[in-house]
Amino acid sequence: MRDFWENHQLKIVPWMLLTPALIMFSIYVIYPIIQSLSLSFFEWDGLADEKTYIGFGNYLELFDDDVFWTSLKNNLIWVIFYLFSPPIGLAIALFLNQKGLGMRLVKSLFFFPFVISQIVVGLMFTWFYDPSFGLLNTVLQGIGLIEEPIAALSSERGVTYAIVFAGLWPQIAYCMILYLTGLNGISKGQIEAASLDGCSGWRMLWHVILPQLRPATFIAIVVTVIGSLRSFDLIAIMTAGGPYNSSSVLAFFMYEQSITNYRMGYGAAIATILFLIMSVYIAYFLTRMLQQERIR
Repeated sequence: MRDFWENHQLKIVPWMLLTPALIMFSIYVIYPIIQSLSLSFFEWDGLADEKTYIGFGNYLELFDDDVFWTSLKNNLIWVIFYLFSPPIGLAIALFLNQKGLGMRLVKSLFFFPFVISQIVVGLMFTWFYDPSFGLLNTVLQGIGLIEEPIAALSSERGVTYAIVFAGLWPQIAYCMILYLTGLNGISKGQIEAASLDGCSGWRMLWHVILPQLRPATFIAIVVTVIGSLRSFDLIAIMTAGGPYNSSSVLAFFMYEQSITNYRMGYGAAIATILFLIMSVYIAYFLTRMLQQERIR
């Protein structure tokens, strides 16, 4: 037994350390995913003991549901606009990475949106957009751009963009923090060597700094896209999916069907679709990252 342990210690010890985490991951992540997938083939109100098996009935109904397609389109809008967070966060991080008087205070102001709750952000922007006393209309009317107040959260066409704008505020702060951390780990020797070779400005940023920020960029993009796909808090606080479900996204649509309408099976089908979209994206991005690592 002792000889077996000495010969296989390097292989056994990592698995021993990983086992508790794998058990917890299986119980709280893998099992709920399997349970949700199984539930999507049933009609169940979440209260009765018996469930009615309907096969792919929930999925067939889902693809004929206009609210589902509206939610999917809105999720795509969230993804597109959220992808502006990493470059804007990088620009702010490059600015804040300088040394100067009062820079710590400026950093704390930019960091502030990240530490406050999404519920607080939603309430703040609800007041910001209010047509009666909101700051947005006050400023626009003050500089003469509009005559009548704009009810941003009551417009079926503009409500999603208004909520996305609110979500960008803390998301940009998060990306900024990632890039500030990455900038602190950049090799000063490479920067000095590039400077001696006459590299500066955009060339320095593109060829020296950004390659070293690749891990931060990877995390920023992955977290940003996943955050846009699972957006829920701001919609629930600011519009509750309205007006007329025009601001609904898949996560809120799933909650509404499962909890409000007591259709657990239908909500599980929506959750399954959302999970598949996330899985495809994450698998693609991880594959690209591994390919780049092999090339390097």
